[in-house]
Amino acid sequence: MPEMNQIIRGIRQTEKGTRLAALHQYVLQVNPQATKGDIKQAVETLFNVSVRKINTQGYEGKWRRLTKQLGRRPNWKKAIVTLAEGQKLELK
Repeated sequence: MPEMNQIIRGIRQTEKGTRLAALHQYVLQVNPQATKGDIKQAVETLFNVSVRKINTQGYEGKWRRLTKQLGRRPNWKKAIVTLAEGQKLELK
């Protein structure tokens, strides 16, 4: 299990994420090895809110070419966190 501060890597600021924020849902980029239980515990501890539901999606890194070298972007995981009614994440 990763450390508490290494589970959440950032908040994804997108158009879809902005629409979901009105529904008390937030899109986070998390550690690919983190489970739903780890994510729930980290969000509740770091942001002092209660989590109702978590949906996760894993993404494989895309292949990219830089001049003659072929490389690959890292794999990453997205979590859509639904909070209890009336709560929100304080984005700084």
